[in-house]
Amino acid sequence: MSKIHIPTPLRQYAGKQSTIDVKASTVAEAMTALVSAHPDLKRHLYTDDGKLRAFVNLYVNDEDIRYLQKEATALNEGDNISIVPSIAGGSQSQNLLPFRAQRGI
Repeated sequence: MSKIHIPTPLRQYAGKQSTIDVKASTVAEAMTALVSAHPDLKRHLYTDDGKLRAFVNLYVNDEDIRYLQKEATALNEGDNISIVPSIAGGSQSQNLLPFRAQRGI
């Protein structure tokens, strides 16, 4: 079995579990097993045409699958798959604006 690590924001769609054990020989099989068991995860991980969303990164034992064989990456007994959503953006805090204005920032 391999273990899929679910990030905190997605746990509400995975029965509040932090990890899920799956039996699979590739990352694609593991992810299929995951979304079959927890269908609410699918829309957060995949586009409507079934492709992994651009902001979802998958790692097998800390190796980014984009630099391996992508979803065809083979799995071995005990491998760990981590789902890591990209985080981007942000905004300036309104509380900091007076501070920045005083200092010419």
